[in-house]
Amino acid sequence: MPVVSGTTRLYAVIGDPITQVRAPSLLNPLFARLAVDAVLVPMQARPEAFPTVLAGLAAAGNVDGVFVTIPHKVAACELATRRSTAVRISGSANVLRRAPGGGWEADNFDGAGFVRGLTRAGHPVHGARVALMGAGGAGSAIAVALLDAGCRHLAIHDPDQAKCADLVARLDPHWPGRVERAIEAALHDADLAVNATPLGLRPDDPLPFPPQALPAGCLVADIIMKPARTRLLDTADALGLGTHPGIHMLAEQVDLYREFFGFAAAGQAAGSG
Repeated sequence: MPVVSGTTRLYAVIGDPITQVRAPSLLNPLFARLAVDAVLVPMQARPEAFPTVLAGLAAAGNVDGVFVTIPHKVAACELATRRSTAVRISGSANVLRRAPGGGWEADNFDGAGFVRGLTRAGHPVHGARVALMGAGGAGSAIAVALLDAGCRHLAIHDPDQAKCADLVARLDPHWPGRVERAIEAALHDADLAVNATPLGLRPDDPLPFPPQALPAGCLVADIIMKPARTRLLDTADALGLGTHPGIHMLAEQVDLYREFFGFAAAGQAAGSG
């Protein structure tokens, strides 16, 4: 366990709910390994309270950054002072650091982490036909990364059709002809089907899509991290489909976080190592 003192730099991960977050179990051991005097703590904030919480953290001089999870990623983008290209296109942010002169500088590594996780597990995205469920904060970032990695076609479905249409409108100018808004989940010809919705966090949640509608050989990926094996993944596995759990998306973001915040081993220059 990290030893917290008056010199410790603070990071927060904010969500609602918050009990499912895995970031502290990955980042705090990293701080210990690098001998960085910092700690990451979970904070629960309702959507209406998120701007107030974020403003309070900005006012605290020893808070260096914020990790953002469900359902605050779009709000984090809107409240940021500076935004990366991925954030501007996706409209969502999952990490904030103090910007020079005040405010927050936003980036989103959900998409990059998701694609890196697939690649490391032997599932390259290039040339794939992808059915993506969820046009929210994480889904938007994953859509950007999938297209950037060269997926052949991306069909996005979300019950909120206006949100889905807005995302497709932001993506199409950058990747014309490769992305569509799917009124119903486009499963019949998918090489990869992705759940980027919150469905699966709770045991009584319905499945985000029927995996039995997928073709043989399709890979089913879920971004839910707790439980580690969602009902969607278990159902897909029982059907003989390949599965890819959510923890890979977070694990592959650790090095990206380290670079973004300049975490370095004690005695090294910030950003090195």
